[in-house]
Amino acid sequence: VEAADDICYTLIDFEDGINLGWIPESYALEYLIKLVIDHIDTNKYNKLKTTTDRLAYLRALSVGVLIEDATRIFMENEGAILAGDFSHALLEKSKYSAQVDDIIRLSIDKIYRSEEVIEKEVKGYRAIHHILDVLSNAVIRQSAGNTTALDRLALNLLPETIQFSEDNRYQQLLQTSCFVAGLTDGQALRWHKKLA
Repeated sequence: VEAADDICYTLIDFEDGINLGWIPESYALEYLIKLVIDHIDTNKYNKLKTTTDRLAYLRALSVGVLIEDATRIFMENEGAILAGDFSHALLEKSKYSAQVDDIIRLSIDKIYRSEEVIEKEVKGYRAIHHILDVLSNAVIRQSAGNTTALDRLALNLLPETIQFSEDNRYQQLLQTSCFVAGLTDGQALRWHKKLA
């Protein structure tokens, strides 16, 4: 499961970088074709008209090739894996590890270090910090018996599944932190706006 996750996220992020124009199509095609050269149906590939279609085809083919190779590695090392003696990620032992490493390096350089991505990360950290700050301080003041009107409103926004029945500040803060940690990106931005 971990290998499938790594494979899919690596290739989908790479494809996103291409579709956003951060990675030139020529690089993308070169890198992906190296992965799937023995598996491409050239007739099918040549009929694809758009970059998006070509990339989707190569990405899907790449996912299949890498999962097949990860399965092979797992089967060859099943005993060592089950005994806890296999200390590598499956992709590290893949015959395609050099190609995957090239894709990861290019993705880090062109996608994860792009100004737009870094700005989003900064905004995300600020949003999470703000949500935790408002809710944690509201919980602390509620526990101390001196909530403000804003605290009460913020706490009333929490879902009904969060009940602070215990008079244990640690448990209350833990519950609040778990709630915030479970928010999706979109939910976190909505909560940040609600509490601003």
